[in-house]
Amino acid sequence: MTRTALSSNEINGSEANRMAKKRKPNQKIQRWIDARKRYHLSHAQVQMARELGMNPMKLGKLDNHEQELWKMPLRAYIEHLYLKQFGKPSPDNTTSVEERLRLAQEKKEARRASKRQPSIETP
Repeated sequence: MTRTALSSNEINGSEANRMAKKRKPNQKIQRWIDARKRYHLSHAQVQMARELGMNPMKLGKLDNHEQELWKMPLRAYIEHLYLKQFGKPSPDNTTSVEERLRLAQEKKEARRASKRQPSIETP
């Protein structure tokens, strides 16, 4: 069996594959994605709920299951609390949970890439 030396391109190719893979969102973000789908919330409503400090696992008991007539629907309740807390009807800049995750991953990859490059100033 002959042994061949790996070129730097082959070694860096595996690193490029690792970077190209789509990462799964962490559990905290995934809970908000699931809550948005389950309770039919908009991206703005999810952002409002996150800013209010709500727990995505506890939204079920806040939701009106159309059995309790005195309760507000969850979407209206989140908007009501946001208006009461922050004094404005919606956030200024609305970004989806997926978009925030993508931006955070890009920032993290850029930070890692800058750390990998040797600095010219150091001897």
